[in-house]
Amino acid sequence: MSQQKTRQLGDSGIQVPLLTFGGNVFGWTVDEKTSFSLLDALVEKGLFFIDTADVYSRWAPGNEGGESETIIGKWLKKSGKRDSIVLATKVGMELSPEKTGLKPVYIRQAVEDSLRRLQTDVIDLYQAHRDDEDTPLIETLKAFDSLIKEGKVRAIGASNYNAKRLQEALDISKKEGLARYETLQPEYNLYDRQEYENGLEQVAVKNGLGVINYYSLASGFLSGKYKKPSDASKSKRGQGIVEKYLNDRGKRIIEALEDVAASHDASATQVALAWQIARPSITAPIVSATSLEQIDELVKATELQLSKQEIEELATASKA
Repeated sequence: MSQQKTRQLGDSGIQVPLLTFGGNVFGWTVDEKTSFSLLDALVEKGLFFIDTADVYSRWAPGNEGGESETIIGKWLKKSGKRDSIVLATKVGMELSPEKTGLKPVYIRQAVEDSLRRLQTDVIDLYQAHRDDEDTPLIETLKAFDSLIKEGKVRAIGASNYNAKRLQEALDISKKEGLARYETLQPEYNLYDRQEYENGLEQVAVKNGLGVINYYSLASGFLSGKYKKPSDASKSKRGQGIVEKYLNDRGKRIIEALEDVAASHDASATQVALAWQIARPSITAPIVSATSLEQIDELVKATELQLSKQEIEELATASKA
């Protein structure tokens, strides 16, 4: 197993590599067999932090949710590698009309379902997938706290909270002596910077949270794959990606990424990730891969050292 540098997730004591692997591809764009080979390769290359959710991949035709967790669980049973990975999952997105939100009774049911699918007795990081404004924060936090006390969960995190609600939740945990959110999972990349940098980042830094950001490649746009409108045909999501990102600013960002990449004999993908890894508040951006070659590319991104000038050049190119 190759040695990756590690960082701590908040104050949890859990060490993770510089990238998080997003398990939304399992049971969606990759089948079970391919998923197993990807998971084996991730552990072997030192990218042992796997993030999934109970709702993955409900959106795929014929799926009902739980597919990603089920595949990971089968792999864990077959490989015996539970102790080799840090396992994160989430609760709160709608699986069905009665399976949604962060009410204590539902969290209790959802965690048991996730543990069963994952074929494990503990989840390393259990995250609120999105804020549930209909449930008092203290009720949700008490439910999570009891899961930690029972040994079913090691640490908790928050995804898709705004800065105000996240700080409120942290304040309640402190005041009530409850387990606190140790991590934040926000959308963040070189193109989508505003929401994170204008509020959430300050809360994360002030409270010493680990940050594992999603859409770190802007749905693949930052790989340089979509440079002209006709490139929309390159993937199922291509049309939406081109419509959202292929504008003057997007083109400027791709040019800057490719410029920096050329001087490192690297790819735009690797530079886009290295830029995020270098940001002091970011712990481990979330990335996915559907092939072993892509995993090798991700490993190289963790080894890429950008100069101060290159980091600045990319930040300038991506200014709104």
